[in-house]
Amino acid sequence: MILVNTDYISGKNFEMLGLVKGSTIQSKNIGKDILQGFKTMVGGELKAYTEMMNEARAIATKRMVAEADALGADAIVNIRYASSAVMQGAAEVIAYGTAVKFI
Repeated sequence: MILVNTDYISGKNFEMLGLVKGSTIQSKNIGKDILQGFKTMVGGELKAYTEMMNEARAIATKRMVAEADALGADAIVNIRYASSAVMQGAAEVIAYGTAVKFI
C-alpha cells in the first residue's frame, strides 16, 4: 500500500474509490498523568504524551489502511491527520485520505 500526502503519485494513473479513515482515542494512566503534570512546572518535552501520540497516529494509520484494503485500494492519497483533546489526558487522533486503485 502506497501512502502519500499529495493528490498524485508520479507515473501512476488511478481511479478514486472514496474516503477512508481510521481513528483512536488514547490516554495515559493516572500515574503518568501526575508525573507529566509535574514536568509542566519545569518545562521540557512530555515524553509519555509524545509516545502516546505516536502510538495513536500509528493505530489510526493502520485502521485507515485496513479500510482501504477492504475497498481493494492500491494506495491512499491526500493523507491528513487531525487530533483533539477529548478530556484531560486523552486525545483522539484521526487519519484520513482518499483510497485509489491504479488503472
